[in-house]
Amino acid sequence: MESQRKSSGEEDSSGERGSLHTWKGYSYSVTPERVLLSRPVLQAALGTRHGVLLVEGGQVYSFGEFPWKQSQVLEVGPLKPVLESALSGQRVVAVAAGSFHSGALTEDGGVHMWGENSFGQCGLSSLTVVPNPTPVAVMDPDTSPPHTIRVLELACGEQHSLALSAQHEVWAWGSGCQLGLVTTIFPVWKPQKVEHLVGRHVLQVACGAFHSLALVRCLPPQESRRPLPDKCGQCNQLLYTMTDKEDHVIISDSHYCPLGVELLAEGEAGLGPGRSPPIGLLSSPSETVAQNGEVLTTTDADISASGTDSDRGVGGAGSRNSPYPDDQAVKEYLKKLSDTSLAEETAKMTIAGASFQVMTTSSALNNLVSSCASAVGERVVSTYEALSLKKMINYYYPGIGGVAGVPGGFPGGPAEVRVRLEESMQGKKSCSTGDIREEEAEGLSRRLSLPGLLSQVSPRLLRRASRPRVRAVPLTPVGGLPEAGELLPSLQTEVWSWGRGEEGQLGHGDNLPRLQPLCIKCLSSKEVVLVAAGAHHSLALTAQSQVFSWGSNSSGQLGHMASPTTIPRLAKVSGIRVWDVGAGAQHTLLLADGDCYQPILYYSGQQVREGVQDTPQDQTEGYSYTQQPVLLPFCMNLGYVSGVFAGGQSCVALADRNVMGFIASLHELAAAERKFYCKLSSVKNHILRPLLDLALGPASTVLLRSLVRCYSRLCHLTGQHSASLTANLRRRREFKSLVMLEHASIFLDTYNEYCCSVGNFLVMGGFQALAKPSLEFFGKCPELLQRLAESSEENIPLSDLLVTLFYLPMRHLHEYGRLLLKLGTCFEVSSVDYQKLQDGCSKFEALALHLKRRRKEAEYTYHFWKSFPGKMTDSLRKPRRRLICESSNKALTLQNSGRFSVNWFILFNDALVHAQFSTHHVFPLATLWVEPIPEENTGLHGLKLISPEETFTLLACSSMEKAKWLRSINQAVDQAMTGAGQSGAGQRVEPPISRTASYTFYKDSRLKEATYEGRWLAGKPNGRGMVKWLDGRIYTGTFKNGLEDGFGDYVMPSKTLNLNDHYQGHWKEGKMHGIGTYKYATGELYEGSFQDNMRHGHGMLRSGTLNSSSPSVFIGQWVHDKKTGYGVFDDITRGEKYMGMWQDDQRQGTGVIVTQFGLYYEGAFNNNKMQGTGVLLSEDNTTYEGEFSEDWTLNGKGVLTMPNGDYFEGSFTGEWGSGLKVTGSFFKPNLYDSDGDKGRAVKLGRLAVPPEEKWRVVFEECWMRLGCEAPGQGENQRAWENIAVALTTSRRQHRDSPEMNLSRTQNRMLESLEFIPQQHVGPVTMEKYDSIRRYLIKACDMPLHPLGRLMETLVAVYRMTYVGVGANRRLLLQAVNEIMSYLARIFQLVRFLFPDLPEEGGAIPEPSSDPQDKKDSNCADTQLESPKPGRVVSSSALLLPVLLPRLYPPLFTLYALEKEKEDDVYWECVLRLNKQPDVALLAFLGTVFFVSTTFTPSDKLQVIQLTFEEITKEVMSSLEDNFLWSMDDLFPVFLYVVLRARLLVPTVVSL
Repeated sequence: MESQRKSSGEEDSSGERGSLHTWKGYSYSVTPERVLLSRPVLQAALGTRHGVLLVEGGQVYSFGEFPWKQSQVLEVGPLKPVLESALSGQRVVAVAAGSFHSGALTEDGGVHMWGENSFGQCGLSSLTVVPNPTPVAVMDPDTSPPHTIRVLELACGEQHSLALSAQHEVWAWGSGCQLGLVTTIFPVWKPQKVEHLVGRHVLQVACGAFHSLALVRCLPPQESRRPLPDKCGQCNQLLYTMTDKEDHVIISDSHYCPLGVELLAEGEAGLGPGRSPPIGLLSSPSETVAQNGEVLTTTDADISASGTDSDRGVGGAGSRNSPYPDDQAVKEYLKKLSDTSLAEETAKMTIAGASFQVMTTSSALNNLVSSCASAVGERVVSTYEALSLKKMINYYYPGIGGVAGVPGGFPGGPAEVRVRLEESMQGKKSCSTGDIREEEAEGLSRRLSLPGLLSQVSPRLLRRASRPRVRAVPLTPVGGLPEAGELLPSLQTEVWSWGRGEEGQLGHGDNLPRLQPLCIKCLSSKEVVLVAAGAHHSLALTAQSQVFSWGSNSSGQLGHMASPTTIPRLAKVSGIRVWDVGAGAQHTLLLADGDCYQPILYYSGQQVREGVQDTPQDQTEGYSYTQQPVLLPFCMNLGYVSGVFAGGQSCVALADRNVMGFIASLHELAAAERKFYCKLSSVKNHILRPLLDLALGPASTVLLRSLVRCYSRLCHLTGQHSASLTANLRRRREFKSLVMLEHASIFLDTYNEYCCSVGNFLVMGGFQALAKPSLEFFGKCPELLQRLAESSEENIPLSDLLVTLFYLPMRHLHEYGRLLLKLGTCFEVSSVDYQKLQDGCSKFEALALHLKRRRKEAEYTYHFWKSFPGKMTDSLRKPRRRLICESSNKALTLQNSGRFSVNWFILFNDALVHAQFSTHHVFPLATLWVEPIPEENTGLHGLKLISPEETFTLLACSSMEKAKWLRSINQAVDQAMTGAGQSGAGQRVEPPISRTASYTFYKDSRLKEATYEGRWLAGKPNGRGMVKWLDGRIYTGTFKNGLEDGFGDYVMPSKTLNLNDHYQGHWKEGKMHGIGTYKYATGELYEGSFQDNMRHGHGMLRSGTLNSSSPSVFIGQWVHDKKTGYGVFDDITRGEKYMGMWQDDQRQGTGVIVTQFGLYYEGAFNNNKMQGTGVLLSEDNTTYEGEFSEDWTLNGKGVLTMPNGDYFEGSFTGEWGSGLKVTGSFFKPNLYDSDGDKGRAVKLGRLAVPPEEKWRVVFEECWMRLGCEAPGQGENQRAWENIAVALTTSRRQHRDSPEMNLSRTQNRMLESLEFIPQQHVGPVTMEKYDSIRRYLIKACDMPLHPLGRLMETLVAVYRMTYVGVGANRRLLLQAVNEIMSYLARIFQLVRFLFPDLPEEGGAIPEPSSDPQDKKDSNCADTQLESPKPGRVVSSSALLLPVLLPRLYPPLFTLYALEKEKEDDVYWECVLRLNKQPDVALLAFLGTVFFVSTTFTPSDKLQVIQLTFEEITKEVMSSLEDNFLWSMDDLFPVFLYVVLRARLLVPTVVSL
């Protein structure tokens, strides 16, 4: 491959992307070398003396020294990389490099490793070196069979490697404690899971030489709130101890775990020469800033303190105070860049910030103890005043080096063994001294304590701590933004570290190693988005573009001069926004934003001399290094750098040329977002936190907390978006995946919510309430506020300054629009990409204009409230209420008002207020309708306003004023309905007359103080809605013209029973009307028809239950809430069933009673009693026919017939079954009397209700549904229209009620029934008859169809009548006659719907199928032939197949009971025949043999005919001559004979 050396400053006209530049050191004379490859470089990774490159297309190149390449070139210059041909055919997506080995990650998640393998770092056993990329299997042994783990990211150290799986778990292999594995056997050849991180969502891994880092997403809120354990997880000792004293209790948490031992060389037992002991509580002001958790951006105090830190330096003979070898060259370069504005701004920040952040060791301890005591409250009972600050410091500092009494900071034991302290002691040095108030404000529920500090709190301080505290508002949304989901990177992260820690590179406040991952607590609230590991130091990049560094600082690689540092501290990059980092052996490379949005590079670490090989870490004397990060002079010539990488002594930068301005626009967008987020974070830390502590009124406090909550959501979203844009620059550098384009609604909603909260706070006078307390806090010269608010005005009021500051984020929307439009200019106007960017720009610009109008509305409303007279302000002033216009200038008056009356109309965005003197009335806009009154007739400029309970007319002074108010009211109503809050262009001329709203009535007598929520039409409830009364009544259903009309659900509480009456059914004009179900609080249930809130029509009432005192069921006709007409009453308690006529809830007229004991009565009833002529039969056929006076009481003339035919005739008195008094004659029929004299059998049914009189109301309701006032009287077309309307309405009702959904088959059937069948004029043909029959089958199967409902009701009443007690054999004849009556009346309905259908018994001719017949029929001279046989129309043939299957069970039961004796005789005969031998039966049925021995069809038919004749002959001998077989009788006999013959034939043949 041909490559050439090319200076980075030369012009590149080819417009390349992904160009690679490499260099060493930071001297001004250093010139990066560019590597020219055939394809753009996507990623680079550097080891100690080699590097790996990933280019577009998935190819991998290596350069540097390759001692593992045994038969190849051992060293290749950085400008001549070689292709790793072993990866050909694999599409590599990521590469990694350790000190002396490399790794590649393929598209399918596979891992390939090569290089040094002495410690198992390549994951391949039995090999000390791996010359070429070789696959490494990452398998999960916990699954059966083990499956391959898909890997997302690789990281390599000196002796180990880490992999991040698709399940966001960490896998490790190699050697050393940096693996984080629970093992003592090294090397680990196969990748193993790091169990300590299982269950956590790991985002990134990084490897140093002998330590590891992991960026982990914080646990969800519900998991993080779990209480911490009271005992150590390994040694099972108490983590917290309490010691009782005389007047106080001492609480201590100075536990350390003795487990977890790491064996080291004897020479490494101590800290070693030149190594500092672990840093104590507070060693410097800058360390306090790193620990207390408050600083989210570089503060001015850090800038002002940087001079003192830099003056301290780090010892070294060859160290220089100047960061550059040539100071003069640097000055000239800075002058060339004209970077004076940045220097001036930095100076201003230093002066302004020096007054508000001063922190010393003493004040930090005082604040720490006070805040801790306030947080733990009653749990910490001791005295703080008893222990002075001096004693506390003297007590705490002796333990700085370790545990008291143990030299070197380690417990006693063998010199070769170092005991690692457990998490409880490790974490307290790095996080326990953090600001407890911030942790509480962020909603973290972890235990607050002072490690190793015997804190004592006085009772007075305890009482102050136990007072009720206002809940703190988290300044970071817990759990992030739910709607953002996985679209944006998480900012709630933690950094975990493990491995060797002799240089403090683990960041836990000591130099101890960690065998398992441990969280660096002080970074948990820093929003870390990227971690990097050098050889012996670590870096963490935050979303606020800050860099925390810790570990070895022998060459100044940490960016500050505290050497070494064991806890994360901010690098000294004042005012610079860093967005990418790289860590080498003894240097750090930072990529930051420049003034012109072109990235700039900073270097921190050792200067590399030309021609000198890598220098060991402990041999740095004579080498110069930086004391803080320095700007690399050549960075502006590289182009737009998208990423930096470091390793060994080398540095690498990937850069793009600005093609068509696209790259520059992407960088500008990301830089602007980073700058904006830093600005928001500064306001949050320096303004919001102090404001939350100010004492305000309750209302203002609530609004302020809501404002802070919305601001925090906006700030958090901006930080996530900033991290997303930065990640896009590092990887793809495209715009199609931008979240602000694909999911713009997240940003629009967040800004809308924030602007609304600011406006609410402004309207309620919150900023004025803040002015005085803020003045005391910020001082009379609020330079900080002016600087953050970007205000240049002088003597501006503090309240106005706060308003400007909180509205400042709205300006960024214009920045979004400008940058998206700038990106769009890089594409053709006609392209899809341009249109996409243009649409995004329009959305943000439109939102910016809308929010600007919202601000004006809020300010206008605030000034109105300031000048509003009277006492109505408190009742009318609401946070979300905005003023639109008002009539104080007499522009609008009330018609017909008094001469001296005062009418003031105020239009808000949610209501129209009518004020009169000291009273006012509020009309909600959602339920307000306005109509212009024509001026032709009256000459007045009037507006008619309609509200639910009032209608009035307003008069304007001119037509222009009328148009203004009409437009304003219509727009306000439309906004109130839609909730959009927008005005101006794009609005409807007037809001819809039908709308959804909520309203509470105050005048209407029926609905007074009731609240209605639902659909409205012109001021009246119309459509679906819900009404709630104060007494607990609730109606949910449809309305029409303000009244309940349609289907609805009504609940009415019963105060006496403490239960509810519940009605579900149809309404009409505010009353129950139609079919419905009423569940009474008493337990009764009525299902049927209603009219005028009363039971009227057919219905069924169930009273009580089987376990209650009086269970009963009535089904029948109701008139005005009383039983009147025919009905069936089942008295379950008495075991009686009455079937007859009713009047006014009493049995009146003819009827039938049957009992469970077999008694049967039919006759007259009067006043709910058996009174008059009747017939009574008992189970044994004892019959009485005569007069009755009471139930079951005989009184008068009658005839009593015994089962044997004997009978009494005379007068009877007494109750049946308890003794009768008889005055009359006894008759015993003679055995020789004629049959006519014997027959005294009573014909039942004469005194019962005629079948055609039964259930008349059921058929009448069906006729009414068809639109007929009486049976057969109505229009056919109207009936079909009513059917279609009923089906459509029922279908919609079932669709709106999920619990009443129909099946898919029923829905299809319902759709087919909605179409009205085509009516043919003329006689009905067979084809038409079949279509009618099919339609009736569908209609009867669909309960929503009038015929289907009729069928369903008839089946219910029939079963109710003849099931249970009604299953009496004497009711068979009535049951059959009732079915015949059903058929006749249903057939009448069918003929009404299909008028051309012939009457009962009419014939339908069969269609002629012979073409010749058709031809002859057309001849004029052809004589008319006789009609051919057709189909006879009958109700039974048409309807019985539909009706009978539903009624068959009770009817069969009655037949079985009636024919019980005949059935017994039949089975007796069958059993007798079964006892006969086969030969005798064969002789009796001789012809049967021929049925089985005949084979031709004609012979078989002849045998069957002979068999029928023989059977008929035998039957005729015992029956009358005129007997005619029916199939019901013939078929069973023939079937029996044939089956019996099949069993007998083999026997006969054998004989």
